[in-house]
Amino acid sequence: MTLAELLRTKRLVACVGSGGVGKTTSAASLALAAAMQGRRALVLTIDPARRLANSLGLTEIGNQEHRIPLGPSAKGELWAMMLDAPSTFDDVIRKVARDAATRDAIFSNRIYRSIAASFSGSQEYMATERLYDVVQSGRYDLVVLDTPPVKNALDFLDAPGRLARFLDKQIMKRLITPHDDDGGALGSKLLGGATAVAYRLLGHIFGSEFLHDIAGFFALFRDLYDGFRERHEAVERMFSDPATAFVVVAAPTEPSMEVAGFFFAELRARKLPLQALVVNQVHQSRFATPDVEALLGARARALDPGAAGPLLARIEAAHGRLRALATLEASRVEILRRAAGRDVDVRVVPRVAGEVHDLASLAGLHRFLVV
Repeated sequence: MTLAELLRTKRLVACVGSGGVGKTTSAASLALAAAMQGRRALVLTIDPARRLANSLGLTEIGNQEHRIPLGPSAKGELWAMMLDAPSTFDDVIRKVARDAATRDAIFSNRIYRSIAASFSGSQEYMATERLYDVVQSGRYDLVVLDTPPVKNALDFLDAPGRLARFLDKQIMKRLITPHDDDGGALGSKLLGGATAVAYRLLGHIFGSEFLHDIAGFFALFRDLYDGFRERHEAVERMFSDPATAFVVVAAPTEPSMEVAGFFFAELRARKLPLQALVVNQVHQSRFATPDVEALLGARARALDPGAAGPLLARIEAAHGRLRALATLEASRVEILRRAAGRDVDVRVVPRVAGEVHDLASLAGLHRFLVV
């Protein structure tokens, strides 16, 4: 399938790759293209820079979907949302808590607040959680995910099961035992052995109130484990679903190519649908040996004779460097093309002058991505 066909037929397109390669711009441009084709599209972005958010009309940062006004020629709708990690984590607790009392007890637990802050910093985990909610809502024909920049490609692919592993029942069994049969107060008994020694040490350092909080935390989360595990399994099914497509976004640089190659291997190993590759920021040269004087025309003839020669020589040298860089990057694109495989649609986007700062410039990328 071409990228244009993916936008017409898929429910989820996930853009993955290293940071600084135009992943957010690509995701927004693809969502805009789908909206222009007639689909109700949402781009979920985790973009720390506000320039693109502002160009899409996002003046607030939060978990609310915002409709982006499009011109009369648009057949569909474009929506956008910026991830708010702390709100996302609390929303997950609201969904998996068995009742309001359990939810409120978790929110008031100091250990939870500390751990929530830690997990909220995990943009990969929060992105998968929020993504699952919006895809399952059925409000959109297509969701385009701009995944957060990752130092390790596995961070995003492993994110769905992170909290389920943290709250593994075997771990919790080593920390608490049921205190009574009626599920009353948080008077859990700590197990013996090495765990008891560790807790006595913690109690000596932090006090008995700390032990009460941590025992309460695990007692509350013990009943939430199944909910987290079910969400983890549902997200994994969503990623492998035929209605999902992964798009690797890269730049023609050695570090970015390494991350892209890692994604190729991991997506295939996990049987996840790798279907397109976008190579951004590619230098190109229209001329093999340009006639600088002819290109400058009257400007060249107006130059002082003593300055004309050195200036033209510098321009020719600069073009030579551009030509060498374009040739090198073309070879790197070919390496990525071969690594991606024959069934992957490869799109090359040249480096453009200026910033992609509004809907018009996003639409300008369509001739490279979907035409």
